Amino acid sequence: MKRLLLISLTSALLFSCNKNDKGELVGIKTKKWFPEKPYGMTLVPGGAFTMGKASEDLAGVQDAPLKTVTVRSFYMDETEITNSEYRQFVYDVRDSIVRFKLAVLADEMGFTDPKVNPIAQYAFTDVDTTDLSVYEKYRLKNYGGMGPTGYEGRKINKRIDLIWNTDDYPDEYYAEVMDSIFLKDEDVYNGRRTVDWDKIKYEFTWIDIEAAAKTNGKRSDFVQREIIEVYPDTTVWIKDFNYSYNEPMHNDYFWHDAYSDYPVVGVTWKQAKAFAVWRTNYKNAYQSQRRLPLVSAFRLPTEAEWEYAARGGLESAAYPWGGPYTKNDRNCFYANFKPLRGDYAADDALYTVEAKSYKPNDYNLYNMSGNVSEWTDSSYDPTSYNVMSSMNPNTTDQNNPKKVIRGGSWKDVAYFLQVSTRDYEYADSARSYIGFRTVQDYNGGSTNAFGPQTRMRKKGK
Repeated sequence: MKRLLLISLTSALLFSCNKNDKGELVGIKTKKWFPEKPYGMTLVPGGAFTMGKASEDLAGVQDAPLKTVTVRSFYMDETEITNSEYRQFVYDVRDSIVRFKLAVLADEMGFTDPKVNPIAQYAFTDVDTTDLSVYEKYRLKNYGGMGPTGYEGRKINKRIDLIWNTDDYPDEYYAEVMDSIFLKDEDVYNGRRTVDWDKIKYEFTWIDIEAAAKTNGKRSDFVQREIIEVYPDTTVWIKDFNYSYNEPMHNDYFWHDAYSDYPVVGVTWKQAKAFAVWRTNYKNAYQSQRRLPLVSAFRLPTEAEWEYAARGGLESAAYPWGGPYTKNDRNCFYANFKPLRGDYAADDALYTVEAKSYKPNDYNLYNMSGNVSEWTDSSYDPTSYNVMSSMNPNTTDQNNPKKVIRGGSWKDVAYFLQVSTRDYEYADSARSYIGFRTVQDYNGGSTNAFGPQTRMRKKGK
C-alpha cells in the first residue's frame, strides 16, 4: 500500500511539473519577445554589400580592395555621441564614486542614524536588511563586499541627492569626502574649485570571448578588468594645432551649454569602449528594477558595419548622399569638412557643427561623413580585407594599437569623407576631430535590406 502511494505521489509530481504538455516535447514557454528600438537609434537592416574602393584610389593606399560581405541587422545611433550625452556618463561615474566614498566612511564610523550623523543617509542600502530579499541577505552574510576595499559589490544609495554647495554640507564628514575629489588649493587658479578629474575613473569587466573560444581554460582566465579615466582630453584643441589660437575651444567646448549638442571629441578608443559598457549597465539597471528583459550590449561598430550603414543602401556610392559631388544643386555642401586649402569655413562651419546637422542618409544617420571621424571596434591592418571573413567581418587584435577611424572630419579634405576610405589612430590617442557613435545587436525576427522578412503562408510559396 505504501509503495503504491509513493508511486502515485511521484506520478502526480511529474504531471504537475509538466502541466498540460501531455508528455510531449513542447519547449519551455516564455514571454513573447517584442524588439524595442533603443532611444536615439535607428535600425540598419542587414544585408550584403560591396565593401571597399569602387573607384580609383587617388591616394594610392591600396588598403581597401573590393570585397562582397554580409552583415547582420543592428541598431546605430542616429548621431555621433554628443557632449551632453557624454557628460551624463562623466557625471554618473563621478556621483557614484562620491556616493561610494560616503557609504564607506559612514560604515567605518559606524553611523546608522541620519538624525545624529547626517552622512548616515548615504550609507549602503543593505545596512537596513528589512527590505532585502533572501538571496541578498545570503550574499551579504557570506560574501559581504568584494574587491580591494572589501566594499565593492554593495549597493550605494542613489535615492538621496548629493549636495555640491559647500554652504549646505550637512556635516564635517561629508565635507571630508567631497574635499577628497577636488583639486588641492595649490592647483586651483582664479578661485575656481574644480573636480580632480584624474580621480574619476570607471571600472568594469569584460570577457575576451575570442580568446576563450580558441584556448582551453577557466572562465576567470578570460575575464578582463579595466579602469578608465572618463574625462575627455580638452587639451587636444591646443595639441593638435601648433601656432594656433584655440583656447576658447579648450575652455568651453565640452562644458558650455552652447556646445551641448555638438559631438564629443578628445575621447580615446578605450574611453569610447568604456562609455558603451556604462550605457549597457545603465540601461540594464533600469530594466532590472522593473523586472524587464535585459538589453543587448551597446558597443562600437565594426568597420564593415560602419561602412554598410554609411552607404545607406546606395551601392558603390562615394559618399552617404551618393556622389561624386560634395555640393547640391543649390551650391550648398553636403557635409562639414575642409573644402579648400586653409578655408575651413567655406561650408559655413569653422570647427564642428551640431550632431544633427545636414541631411541624413537613407538609414536616417546624420554626419556619417564629415564633422568628426568615428572610432570603430576594428584594428587597422592594410591587408585585412584579404583575410577577413565575408560574414560579419571584423579584424580584432588586442596587440595592435592601431584602430580604424572612419568618415573624415571637419579638418579633412573630401577624400577622407568617402565611405570606403580607411584611416586609423592609436587607441590611446585623443583628437579634436575624432568622436564615436555606438551600435546594438538586433535580436528577433530577421530583417534585410528589403525590410522585415515575412513568411508566405500559402502552400508552395
